[in-house]
Amino acid sequence: MSEWFEDDSFWKELYPFMFSERRFNVAEDEAKGIRALSKLERGDVLDLACGPGRHAVALAKAGFRVTGVDISPSLLEKAASLAQAQNVDVEWVQADMRHFLRPEAFDLAISIFTSFGYFDDKQDDLAVLRNIRRNLRPGGILVMELMGKEILARGFLPATSEDLADGRLLIQRREIFDDWTRIRNQWILIEGGKATMFRFQHTVYSGQELRDRLLDTGFSDVRLFGGLDGSEYGLNARRLVAVARSG
Repeated sequence: MSEWFEDDSFWKELYPFMFSERRFNVAEDEAKGIRALSKLERGDVLDLACGPGRHAVALAKAGFRVTGVDISPSLLEKAASLAQAQNVDVEWVQADMRHFLRPEAFDLAISIFTSFGYFDDKQDDLAVLRNIRRNLRPGGILVMELMGKEILARGFLPATSEDLADGRLLIQRREIFDDWTRIRNQWILIEGGKATMFRFQHTVYSGQELRDRLLDTGFSDVRLFGGLDGSEYGLNARRLVAVARSG
């Protein structure tokens, strides 16, 4: 039985909400943050779950050699169009992050915009981290950016609604389960009296839980931040960012 993220209609229908113009506009600044946190200005980059290529293209424009990996063909089509429009070369690979393996091929790996924790089996998350470590050269850097459990708990709302730019209404319902390790989401798109429902769930990690998993899978020198700007992972953190070294 396929998992929710393998359904390409999910990414197609929710694309205008998940990847708004504002998110594209901040991609270059976020790429600058990735470069500053990794202390790298050149090299080979793996963008895992690259989506429509916002950060892959921004890093390619900065001079990196980039490989973008995603499971969604529709998102990879968007990514290829973006790269062509920006006149940069990026290698696009359609693959499940649990299975993509290219040992010691990269200096930097990135996982941005809560692209980690999708799997029903939590052991799959560890498998992904082990693969990332194998894909990095000795001393290579991993930068992860996601919604931390502490941030989610601080502002948790069981239901919200939002008018999308294309005129549709998006209703989001959320439920925490499995001893505060997982979140179950129900998103309902309403257009002209027709409702389309999407259900998905993923694991949520605290800073300490993410650090422990990185250390358990062979990373070292794990540092936590409250954003790609390098701010503190404290009470005012907006996101959970982990920077770790391979080996």
